[in-house]
Amino acid sequence: MPELPEVEVVRLGLERGVVGRTIAKVGVLHPRAVRRHAAGPTDFEAALTGLTITAARRRGKYLWLALAVPGDGDLPGGARGLLDMPEAPAPAPDQDGDALIGHLGMSGQLLVVPPAVPDQTHLRIRFTFTDGGRELRFVDQRTFGGMAVAVGGASLPAPIAHIARDPLDPLFDDEAFVTGLKARRTGLKRALLDQRLVSGIGNIYADEALWAARLHYARATETLHRPDALRLLAEVRAVLSAALAAGGTSFDRLYVSTEGVSGLFERELAAYGREGQPCRRCASPIRRDAFMNRSSFTCAVCQPRPRNGRW
Repeated sequence: MPELPEVEVVRLGLERGVVGRTIAKVGVLHPRAVRRHAAGPTDFEAALTGLTITAARRRGKYLWLALAVPGDGDLPGGARGLLDMPEAPAPAPDQDGDALIGHLGMSGQLLVVPPAVPDQTHLRIRFTFTDGGRELRFVDQRTFGGMAVAVGGASLPAPIAHIARDPLDPLFDDEAFVTGLKARRTGLKRALLDQRLVSGIGNIYADEALWAARLHYARATETLHRPDALRLLAEVRAVLSAALAAGGTSFDRLYVSTEGVSGLFERELAAYGREGQPCRRCASPIRRDAFMNRSSFTCAVCQPRPRNGRW
């Protein structure tokens, strides 16, 4: 499943490709793609027609497009990067426009392509615009992703309001993270995957950050001292930033940017997916353990397993 770097790459592509444009028509080609929109495909299409996309936003692994009736929304002031400015204060509920929420799931793609491009095999939703330019297409082979309209959710849609900020958010609270981490009383990796504590981190980047911090995924959170917790947070930020700069991680062709480009961070991975290969620090073989129906990759020398999660 795409994590913060991959979703942010897509968000930036949407910011370049669709913000400021007015939706002319929406076509739902597979009802499962809008299963989270309770009113159904016909209502989904009607609710979006004629609205202008005013911003492309993200919280953790979720994306949304802020919407407004043409002339009523806050028109974009040019493309903005991830760290350019803090999140604006939320408007009053009666002034907040609607939002188009998108979740990529395991195989979802949001592509901005010329209308002449042939339909993709797994095209689920098509958006055309009044300017007649490039279309927005939601493609999803496994149909685990989907889209929905959230009423009054332009600043932060209610279905994802429980998700914590991510470590690259200017408003992320480091001290609250350290306090929350130690209070979890669980293993480090489980805590990093808890989107209520910190968002955007999945299996890949948790393993990479823990390797960089020389910490084992089973280390009990309550045993972590504040300097170690801050060091782990710094490594999380470093890994996420490096992956974002490389366009994310693509293990197959299912994750691509809005322009259809794969990410290159797979070449930089130090732990994840490298079972049996030499550790980039000490040359010991990387090991793989079963973890929450997935896998964890560690160096047995650099990341010794604690006894019962403790040292």
